[in-house]
Amino acid sequence: MKKDFYRKLIGGILLVSLIAICFMKPVQEYLHIPNHITLFEGQKLDMSKAVPVSASLSSDSSIVALSQDHKSVSLQAKEQGKNEMFLELAGFPVKKVDVNVLKDFKVIPGGQSIGVKLNTIGVLVVGHHQVTSEEGKVSPGESAGIQVGDIITEINGQKIEKMSDVAPFVQEAGQKQQPLKIMLTRESGKVETELMPQKEKGEENYKLGLYIRDSAAGIGTMTFYHPQSKKYGALGHVISDMDTKKPIVVDDGQIVKSTVTSIEKGSNGNPGEKLARFSSDKEVIGNIKRNSPYGIFGELNRDIKNGIMDEPLPIALSHQVKEGPAQILTVVDDDEVKLFDIEIVSTIPQKFPATKGMVIKVTDPELLGKTGGIVQGMSGSPIIQDGKLIGAVTHVFVNDPTSGYGVHLEWMLNEAGIDIYEKPQEKAS
Repeated sequence: MKKDFYRKLIGGILLVSLIAICFMKPVQEYLHIPNHITLFEGQKLDMSKAVPVSASLSSDSSIVALSQDHKSVSLQAKEQGKNEMFLELAGFPVKKVDVNVLKDFKVIPGGQSIGVKLNTIGVLVVGHHQVTSEEGKVSPGESAGIQVGDIITEINGQKIEKMSDVAPFVQEAGQKQQPLKIMLTRESGKVETELMPQKEKGEENYKLGLYIRDSAAGIGTMTFYHPQSKKYGALGHVISDMDTKKPIVVDDGQIVKSTVTSIEKGSNGNPGEKLARFSSDKEVIGNIKRNSPYGIFGELNRDIKNGIMDEPLPIALSHQVKEGPAQILTVVDDDEVKLFDIEIVSTIPQKFPATKGMVIKVTDPELLGKTGGIVQGMSGSPIIQDGKLIGAVTHVFVNDPTSGYGVHLEWMLNEAGIDIYEKPQEKAS
């Protein structure tokens, strides 16, 4: 019995000691050193270490340089490539850290208010309406099984690109009393159906009983521009149709400069909005090739400047973003881009793309006084922290307009088709 008692007592003491050791600051600092570290060329990383842990590299220092003292370990990224750092305790290896150095990469931050014009693939069905025919009220489109959100891509085997392509088929089918063969695209795939147009009582024209649209327009904010490739990213979230609430499938589109005319201030339960107009010259400054959950993307046909931060900035990956002070670039009056203070309330070091990576809060008195916080049209405003571009504003909290979500820049670059992880070229022997 006594042996069991002492065994349990010793076991309890060891367990409590182990837990206590885990809460000791040196051990906590050691445990917080990540297993994988990614740096850009020229970047330096300082890490606190647990005494008496020492660090060493697995190979030469052409890729990364290591320096240390009894309090910290410092890594200086020198050249694109990979290395390994080993942490040792009393001469025994206790942890391996993979170090990946990426090629130096910079983009120009945006902040400009932009006008967005999207052209859909085919024509988008945004609603049904009743046709008052001789037989009574009927919606031919609804009877044919066409749903709101469907995209009409072909009629009688002919490609449909815009609304004006539809009318001739409708009138001809009505006059010949022959149904239209319609090809639809919807989320579940391709759908074929037949639709018999109906004539409105007292009129000569035949109708589909559908509301359709072939384009959409709005405003947002430019996030970044990569001068070498001319690629850009903006908005930070997908553009959805105002009626169907579904993402718009883009055939092509354009972005133009826009000017903020006024602000509808946000309040609890009522998000505010930037009111803007396309610039008078309506000069197209770029195309739109992609409308994704992370924003709109394409290429600019000219360099653009925000007038406040026009030099290329380094970027931060999702795991390098930290809680604390930051700033955003955005327009609240005319076309002047200004820098405003915010706070990164929380950040998730995401390993895979996700649209909500940060929670942010506006702290700048001027911006709060002007807008009440985050308003519609501010989406895409670049977020700057410690001289690096880290992401973009995406959504506002409806019940707290001072706060909202941000998306990490890493995922926007990926959507833009910019590979920051490109492998280094083989060196000649």
